[in-house]
Amino acid sequence: MIQARSLSDLRGALRSMGAEANKGYAFVERGWYFTKRYWAWEVVWLIYNVVNALAVTFISTAFQGTIHLTQEQLNHIILYLAIGTAIWSYVSVVFDGVTETVTIERWEGTIEYTFMAPVSRLVHMLGICVFSLLHGFVLTALQLIVLGMFFHIDLSGADWSAAIVILAIGSVSLIGLGIVSAILPMLFTERGAQMAYIIRAVLLLVSGVYYPISVLPGWMQQISKVSPATYLLDGLRGSIQNGKGLASLWSDIWPLLICGAISVPLGLFIFNRAERYAKRTGKLKRNG
Repeated sequence: MIQARSLSDLRGALRSMGAEANKGYAFVERGWYFTKRYWAWEVVWLIYNVVNALAVTFISTAFQGTIHLTQEQLNHIILYLAIGTAIWSYVSVVFDGVTETVTIERWEGTIEYTFMAPVSRLVHMLGICVFSLLHGFVLTALQLIVLGMFFHIDLSGADWSAAIVILAIGSVSLIGLGIVSAILPMLFTERGAQMAYIIRAVLLLVSGVYYPISVLPGWMQQISKVSPATYLLDGLRGSIQNGKGLASLWSDIWPLLICGAISVPLGLFIFNRAERYAKRTGKLKRNG
């Protein structure tokens, strides 16, 4: 009797998990439909990222005529900047995908229906974040392919398994920050989405996207220590440029684990509080 009840409880739990997974997948599929609908914007965004990456990476070739560099040193600088531009594009796409959740819902006129639907906010946001990560990965991969056509990038010594693990762990932290930034367009309906750019701007400045952290003033170096992008970039450069394994990258992994463990629950908590406030004050539906 007890065993039968336990099996019944297990089946019920599995059915419940399956139902929640289907709800989460619905938001992933919805993101894909939005991407197809606004395909022209996707093309513009891809071209912008590629041109920006090429412009930054060409800086490295300018050193060849002014400073005596060996080919190995030049390749190191090119790869350093290529990784920086690629990860920055990935961060930007993930942030935009999560931050613009509220904005797109307002465009479509479905914000009230979505936020009143019988779906937990955790499942809702996770579905959006999963699509944002996949979206960012595809666009970043295309960008790297184009960069590879312009520059000789030697990746023979890269430890790709370590790089994938670092990227996966770091993405969790980015999701947490993205959820926090999604609060701004909810509370500030006119320019909230643009206000979220300040978070990305701070990350760009202090995280070592295009230059080592060591060149920053001391107080900025202290800020960089709390940025997950700092450890994400350092870990990826270590695994791709220097072929380091996970054991050698533990100094970058444990801060990312802590950032992810703190930022995601904290982001969901703050988002829920902001959502209640928006509903109570009538800002949820407001368009301007």
